[in-house]
Amino acid sequence: MVTVDDVRAVLTGLPRSIEVLVHGRVKFRVGQLVYVAFSKDETTMGVAMPKEERAVLVGARPDVFFLPRESELRFNWVEVRLAALDPDEMRELVLDAWRMVVPKRVAREVLGPEGD
Repeated sequence: MVTVDDVRAVLTGLPRSIEVLVHGRVKFRVGQLVYVAFSKDETTMGVAMPKEERAVLVGARPDVFFLPRESELRFNWVEVRLAALDPDEMRELVLDAWRMVVPKRVAREVLGPEGD
């Protein structure tokens, strides 16, 4: 099972990323853009995800991924059950989410040209 500490280990030190506590929830953001957020009980995690990709992900693996509540469907976001997520997949998800919210140049400097 992936934990907040596992995610923190991946995200700590990334350029422009900060960890904040908002109403008892751990969130990671760049500026005002939140790209990873945990539920209060830390059993689920929301991550930035292009809208066009999330339906396929949820459809293929509903045991791991689910859509956010209806009021948040307008955002580029998907929810993840941490107990069903493996560490390698978590790393890929959170780094892709970070890549979505930083300038392309910054992402390339850290992660290379992938996804350009």
